[in-house]
Amino acid sequence: MNNVLQLKGRFQGRKNNSSFGPMNLPKDSKVSVIHLQSLRQQLQQISGFWKNESAMIGGALVSVHYRQVVAKSNRLKTLLGEGSRSPNESIRGAKFKWDIVDENSKPVPKHIFTHFISLSTIDTAIEKLDKSIKTIQELFGDSINTEDINRVNEGFYNDKYISKSPFIKTVVDGYFVERFDIDRDTKEIQEQSIITLYKTGVDTRVLLEKLGINAIGVEMLDDTTVRLRPDEIKILLDNVPYLIAMDVKEWADIAREENTVFEEADAGKKIPNPTNEPIVGVIDTQFDENVYFTKWVDYENMLNPDFEIGIEDKFHGTAVSSIIVDGPSFNPNLEDGCGRFQVKHFGVATARRFSSFTILKLIRQIVQSNPSIKVWNLSLGSEMEINKNFISVEGAELDRIQSKYNVIFVVAGTNKTELNKAPYRIGAPADSLNSLVVNAVDFTDSSASYTRVGPVLSFFHKPDVSYYGGDGKDKILVCAPNGSAYVVGTSFAAPWITRKVAYLIYVMGLSREVAKAIIIDSAAGWNCIVDSSYRMGYGIVPKHINDIIYSQDDEIRFILSGTIDEYETYTYNLPVPMDKSAHPYFARTTLAYFPNSDRNQGVDYTSTEMDIHFGRLNENRGKVEIKSINGNKQADDTPINLYEESARKLFRKWDNIKHVAEYLNPRGRPRKAYESGMWGISIKTKERVKANGGRGLQFGLVVTLKEMNGVNRIDEFMKLCMVRGWLVNRLDVENQIDVYLKAEEEINFE
Repeated sequence: MNNVLQLKGRFQGRKNNSSFGPMNLPKDSKVSVIHLQSLRQQLQQISGFWKNESAMIGGALVSVHYRQVVAKSNRLKTLLGEGSRSPNESIRGAKFKWDIVDENSKPVPKHIFTHFISLSTIDTAIEKLDKSIKTIQELFGDSINTEDINRVNEGFYNDKYISKSPFIKTVVDGYFVERFDIDRDTKEIQEQSIITLYKTGVDTRVLLEKLGINAIGVEMLDDTTVRLRPDEIKILLDNVPYLIAMDVKEWADIAREENTVFEEADAGKKIPNPTNEPIVGVIDTQFDENVYFTKWVDYENMLNPDFEIGIEDKFHGTAVSSIIVDGPSFNPNLEDGCGRFQVKHFGVATARRFSSFTILKLIRQIVQSNPSIKVWNLSLGSEMEINKNFISVEGAELDRIQSKYNVIFVVAGTNKTELNKAPYRIGAPADSLNSLVVNAVDFTDSSASYTRVGPVLSFFHKPDVSYYGGDGKDKILVCAPNGSAYVVGTSFAAPWITRKVAYLIYVMGLSREVAKAIIIDSAAGWNCIVDSSYRMGYGIVPKHINDIIYSQDDEIRFILSGTIDEYETYTYNLPVPMDKSAHPYFARTTLAYFPNSDRNQGVDYTSTEMDIHFGRLNENRGKVEIKSINGNKQADDTPINLYEESARKLFRKWDNIKHVAEYLNPRGRPRKAYESGMWGISIKTKERVKANGGRGLQFGLVVTLKEMNGVNRIDEFMKLCMVRGWLVNRLDVENQIDVYLKAEEEINFE
């Protein structure tokens, strides 16, 4: 077995100096005058509506329905833009709708963006459309196409009605926009719910008061998210249905585990007293302090002391903590080599229904008050399915907390009951993108019968990975208040991954970004087939930690980490060993980062995109090009023409996990080594909303090279890296444990 190597060196940064050519329609496209006239009429009707309603919210909400999933570069260029401000700055929400093109095709997703603008901005958009229509009719007839705009760019134009630049932008806007509308929420809501309103020109509390809702008694999660009773929600629906962006029931039933079997004896025998083992945070139901490992758990009940706590309220939380503390001692078939962990256990719920609003506030308070705890286990989840068009409030809050406090949550993928025969979407907070979400498999490595499915926002891979949670007759043994118990469920798969993440971060000293990347990479392995059913994520994580922190004798596996400070962060300095002037390797890489996100942006939730290019360096005519192993040419000097939807599917654009791997083809041949013989990594950063908003984000990267002929070339690789100025560190378990123990020693000053 080879050690995983940690390379430390300097990444270079480069600003984005590229520029776009003249603006035009897609190739062989056209825009008809009839379509532009229809858009103009829709805006006129919208303007008429808001002249009577705008005083309520201090402006107007307009939804833009696009003809497809659009890249940021294809959103509105001029229509709905206010002065010098881009139309992107007025976006308050984004969602998908699915249209069936014909009887034989699957529904096609299309973007809808909701903008908050002034009435004068609508009038300006109407005026631009009107002038552009007249220009087209005079110069080109009933429509304008790609070749016509080429002629305009070359000088064939008469600015009698409108200047050339706004004319072209208006035409391009008209091509991508299917229609304008005012979207309204029409469903009935019978329960107390958490409502998110579009951000407008009026403060939310002031707005509620205008509607006759007592704002003093309303609890708010943030500037636009409030908890309301059914009668208060009805006031919104009756008066301002266009204002509701998202809603979710405030009370949820916990997704339960089935088929629990109790035994009389304790799940464990004896356990030594804790010393300086790492501490993992657990947020769950209550904990029974009478179990054999109670000294290993620091328990705090976060509920009102008046709440009556029964034995059933302690079962789930106690069982979860028992796995994190001492799971392998009573599940020897799942021995992971990670040892024992101490737990700080926060009881935030009972075994019955829970209040999302209350738990969210408690989680925020708990993490903020315990800054030394970097790894958290959350095995609570809702029975309700996630929404296709927005992240749950629970998932969004976990993402926000992880971005702000440099922690990582391991979250259970939630379970479906025997009543749910059809595929059933995962429940909150398993839609948290920054969290490591775990689904369950049985002991034959098949997806468990109770598994729920992703994706999140119709695109993001969730769950991330899978692990053993038991199923049928083969169950997981846990310690419970009544003794030992055999259980099944994602709640009992997640803690095993929490143990591994805690080991990687606390003992091996890795960053959370690298820890997440290496867990996902180890689950994916070679020949990973993307799980189209969204049940198992990237695969099953190996049982033993050694299979994560060591690689095969014919593999070179190394980790890198860095910070994004410029548009491009890169190194062209990876000296991969050669054989007969060729590189005899299969390659794979996994990138992980924790982006900021905005729930108000709906399906365009993540704010930062890291686009990775990894492969051999080719110097051609004074330019250096990375021959990416997956053919990624996004943002290259000669980029491929690719629709946004395809870029998301092929290259995981906007996903915060990038896994790129080659298949182990028995007929694979060594690659040609170019002149330098070097390999390179380039990460190009794009922003959705705020320019440079992702600056300072850290990333973790795992690279694996597998020698095609089974030769061990790791020593040669290490020597070449050191010659090139890299600091090379073998991740040695024994050394890291010694370092950890020394760091945790108490020093007594006499």
